[in-house]
Amino acid sequence: MKRRSFLAASAALAATSVLAKNADAATIPMTEAWSGPYGGIPAFDKVKVSDFIPAMKQAMAAELAEVSAITQNKAAPTFENTIIALEKSGQISLRVGTFYGIWTSTLSTPDVQEVESSLEPLLAAHYDKIVQNPDLFARINAVYAARKSLTPEQQRLTWVYWNRFTRAGANLSVADKARVAAINQELAGYFTTFSQNLLADETDYALFLTSEADLSGLPGDIKAAMASAAEQRGKKGQWAVLNTRSSMDPFLTYSNKRDLREKVWRTYYSRGDNNDAKDNNAVIKKILKLRAERAKLLGFPTHAHWRVADAMAKTPENAMDLMMRVWPSAIARVHEEVAEMQAIADAEKAGIKIAPWDYRYYAEKVRTAKYDLDMNEVKAYLQLDKLREGMHWAAGQLYGFTFHPVTGLPVAHPDITIWEVKGADGKHVGLWYFDPYARPGKRSGAWMNAYREQSTYNGVVTTIVSNNANFVKAAPGEAVLVSWDDATTMFHEFGHALHGLNSNVVYPSLSGTNVARDYVEFPSQLNENWFPTPEVLNQFALHYKTGKPIPAELVAKIEKTHTFRKGFDVTEYLASALIDMKLHLAGDADIDPRAFEKTELAKLGMPEELPMRHRTPQFQHIFAGDGYSAGYYSYLWSEVLDHDAFEAFTEAGGPYDKTVAKRLHDKIMSLGNTVDPADQYRAFRGRDPDVKAYLRDKGFPTT
Repeated sequence: MKRRSFLAASAALAATSVLAKNADAATIPMTEAWSGPYGGIPAFDKVKVSDFIPAMKQAMAAELAEVSAITQNKAAPTFENTIIALEKSGQISLRVGTFYGIWTSTLSTPDVQEVESSLEPLLAAHYDKIVQNPDLFARINAVYAARKSLTPEQQRLTWVYWNRFTRAGANLSVADKARVAAINQELAGYFTTFSQNLLADETDYALFLTSEADLSGLPGDIKAAMASAAEQRGKKGQWAVLNTRSSMDPFLTYSNKRDLREKVWRTYYSRGDNNDAKDNNAVIKKILKLRAERAKLLGFPTHAHWRVADAMAKTPENAMDLMMRVWPSAIARVHEEVAEMQAIADAEKAGIKIAPWDYRYYAEKVRTAKYDLDMNEVKAYLQLDKLREGMHWAAGQLYGFTFHPVTGLPVAHPDITIWEVKGADGKHVGLWYFDPYARPGKRSGAWMNAYREQSTYNGVVTTIVSNNANFVKAAPGEAVLVSWDDATTMFHEFGHALHGLNSNVVYPSLSGTNVARDYVEFPSQLNENWFPTPEVLNQFALHYKTGKPIPAELVAKIEKTHTFRKGFDVTEYLASALIDMKLHLAGDADIDPRAFEKTELAKLGMPEELPMRHRTPQFQHIFAGDGYSAGYYSYLWSEVLDHDAFEAFTEAGGPYDKTVAKRLHDKIMSLGNTVDPADQYRAFRGRDPDVKAYLRDKGFPTT
């Protein structure tokens, strides 16, 4: 999942040129223009939590003054004095927002959370002051009306601003604008509450094991990571299963202790749903009501219609049609998978009926029995550092990039490392920050951030991107081994970074990953395809002890299992996407989240042996902000593009075909949002995407 700072994620007015600081800016270091090498770097070493509120208030005041200067300009509105002026505004906001986003997502201590609770409503109000400014919108509207005289990229940028303001309520009455602004402030508070409740459940709940017998079935590297996690939490000599996916998943896959598997499963899937002070159900109910009211004020029947209107899908119905085309095949495959697992359990005389906490465990037994493949054997070849090298190498083959370690620059946490990225011509392209390890105060999952967007309109400005993950840090001197799925996720998130690094546009608001929600996941999903290529595996999938590459026969076994457990993988994701859309199509109905989830899943025929990937009370994608709300379908939409696009390589000279790679760069990766995404895809593929490539990849029927 791609993630940026608050102001960028909410489409606030931002750019990457350097403005003159106001007179008071120097008093707070994080407001100052970035200085140093590479066109300036973020001064993480000067960040103080106590500075966030005054720095952000100063940033907001400066941005409002810049907007006022635009609206008070007596000259007729032009692209230069209105649109470009907006691109140049908000520099302090963007800088402070970058630090703020990093601290709230990766260093969320109690004092940071207190700041977040105070700031989020203020930030929402600030954004509304800008997008609901009638004089500012009148100028944008005037430029938009005369846009035919502009270059194509200028026309696109003008449309982006016009569309952003229109969707935010620029055409509403004064009373309706005020109500929308009030709703946005309320929502900002609820988003923060939801996030902090979930983080508390992920941080505060851990299962500590005290007996070696409780570790039965667990591979050595998992036990070592659990021991390290326990020691970090003051429980030396014990083993900890943390309440995060990266800790839960391997335990459920390998633990022979069914009672402990059930306990870990229930704890993980009950996050935000424990009938306590951190329960998220009441918060969700309020969020849904407010979103429904706002959508109607903005002229849309539901929040889902508002969210999807400017996406590739255009309507919720189009998104639902795609999901429901895949759903029957996915649940049919689940039933087949469960039958195979039940047969093994019966043969072992386990005396059980497969339950959700058994799925991963018995699926692994099926894999071993059916394909003679032990994924823990595979894991021995998947070292975190080597996979990172593999990502860099593949990016070099496709885009000509080289990655060079950088030391001595300030970072937000000691675990973070930095690389300079250069192009095929040896010139500086950008910086890549890597923050791979879990820690208290860091939200779970994996994501990408853009610290600075690429642009050329006001001098050459190169991008700064980061990838963030939650691997359990190994003991000193030990290799961090990751699962095949986690390795795939690494390549996925790196795909977002590559989208930013390849950007070659004029204006920062159109740069890199600033594209439609159901298109932004396409480059990242596509990048997953290069992980299992022989060229990567033979060079970088090296055994952590012997250094030997993964054997060809083991790779052949992996390839044979390509469609293995696809029922589980697709169904757990798609169930979440369907519930997301159904929740937001329900309008202003009075929804009990628990009951709604249960009832709607039953209507869909959800298999009882597995849950949604993100149950409603822990669905951070859609309730920690508006970003993916009514938009979680985007991963499926993008995956359809991804599989169809990768077939362009396989139909040509293979995964590293230079001609196709150049076309991918020229028609998609370098364009950002300068061209409509549907037109980008047609220019690359020569036609619209075909869902059959996705269905073939999953082993589902194509008819």
